[in-house]
Amino acid sequence: MPLIKPFCALKPAVNLQSQVVTRPLENYSIGEARLIASESKCTFLHLISPELDNPYLRGTREELVYKKISENLEGFLDHQFLVKQDKPAIYIYRVKHNGLVQTGIWTLTHIKDYLEGRIRKHESTVERREKLLADYLQQTGLDANPVLITYHPDQIIDSITERYTQLKPDLDFTFADGTTHQVWAICDDQDLKKLVFAFGNIPSVYIADGHHRAASMAKMGMHKQALNNGMHTGMEAYNYFTTVYMNTREVKIFEFNRLIRDLDDLNPELLIGLLKQSFLVQESHNAVKPDQLHKIGMYFNGKWYVLEPKTAIYDKNDPVKTLDVSILQDFILAPILNINDPRTDARITFEGGASSVSELQQKVDNGLYTLAFTLFPVSIDQVIAVADANGVMPPKSTWVEPKFLVGLLTNYFN
Repeated sequence: MPLIKPFCALKPAVNLQSQVVTRPLENYSIGEARLIASESKCTFLHLISPELDNPYLRGTREELVYKKISENLEGFLDHQFLVKQDKPAIYIYRVKHNGLVQTGIWTLTHIKDYLEGRIRKHESTVERREKLLADYLQQTGLDANPVLITYHPDQIIDSITERYTQLKPDLDFTFADGTTHQVWAICDDQDLKKLVFAFGNIPSVYIADGHHRAASMAKMGMHKQALNNGMHTGMEAYNYFTTVYMNTREVKIFEFNRLIRDLDDLNPELLIGLLKQSFLVQESHNAVKPDQLHKIGMYFNGKWYVLEPKTAIYDKNDPVKTLDVSILQDFILAPILNINDPRTDARITFEGGASSVSELQQKVDNGLYTLAFTLFPVSIDQVIAVADANGVMPPKSTWVEPKFLVGLLTNYFN
C-alpha cells in the first residue's frame, strides 16, 4: 500500500500554461472569477462553473450546467487548450513560492486504500460538501485538483525524483500569483515499476490536505461500482483519484490563528481572571508570534499577552487534547467565550497561512474584532499521531502548503 498507477493526464498547452490553470473557485470572489472567465476563454474555471458565463444556468437546472461543462471540455480539446499526455506517466511536481521549494509525486491512487483505512486521515468531512463534489466528478469525469498525501521519506522515491529533476521540465511556468510550477513526466517502464513498488512498501500514508476531495472521489467511485454491478473489476478508471505524495520533509504546515468579535458580555477584568484559572498569563511588550508549543498569544485592549496552559489541565497522552488549538477551544473559546462550535459560530474568524501578526492586531485595533489569538503551528508529527490514533483535529487546525492549481494535471476518467 498504497496502490498507485500512471495515467495520461490532460495538460495545459505549452503556450497557455499560466492561463489555463486556476486557483480553486472558492479562492475567488464571484466578481473576480467572472472577470477571469470573461477575459480568458481557456481558463479551467469554464470547466468548473459555467454559470460564470451564463447566470441562467444556476439553480436546480444541474443537467444544463454539466452539459455546458461537457461542451466546454470539447472546445478545450478541439482548440488544444488542454492536450493529452501520449503515454501513461507518473509525474514529478515542484512548486516554488514564498521562499519554499516543494517537490512531490503526482499520480493516481486506488480508492480502496482510502476506504479500507490504509490512507489515514485526521479530519471529519461534511456530507453536503462531499455530495456536491461527488456529483461534479460523476457528471464531468474531471479530477483536476489532487489530494495531498504525506509519508515518511523513501530512498528509492528520493533517488528517482532527484534524477529527473536534473532534466528539463515538461511544464515550467509562473502563475499570476508569482508561484512557479514545474512538471516532469516519468514514462520509463522500469522507473514506473520502481515507483509503484516503492509506494506499495510504504506502511502508512496520511492525508495532509484534501479530506473532502478524497471522500468525494470514494463516494463517486462506490456509486459507479453499484451502477456497474456484475461487471466491476476494480481496475476501472473511476476507482482512482489524483494524488500528490510529498514526504514529511516537503509538506509545510502553518498556523491557523483566531479572531473573536466580542467578549459575550464579559468585562475585561473578569476575562483575565478566568484565564488565570487555567493559564499562566504574562503581558508582553512585543507582538506575540508563538515560537514553541503550548504558548498562545492573545491581543486584547491594546495589549499582547502570552498564555501558557497549566500542565494539569490537559491529557498529555491524548494527541488531540495536547494540540494548542484544542487547548484554546476547550479552555477558552467554549467555557469562557461561549463559542462551542467554531464551525458555525459567526463570532469567530480564522486567519491562516500568510496573515501576519500585525494584520491581526490591526483588525482588533480597527474595531472589527475584540480579541486575537495566535498559535504555534501544528507539526507534521502531531498530524501523524492524531491520524494513527484515529483522532479528529478541531476545525481549522492546519494551513497546509502547497495549495494546488486546478487544471495543471487532470485525470479525465470518462
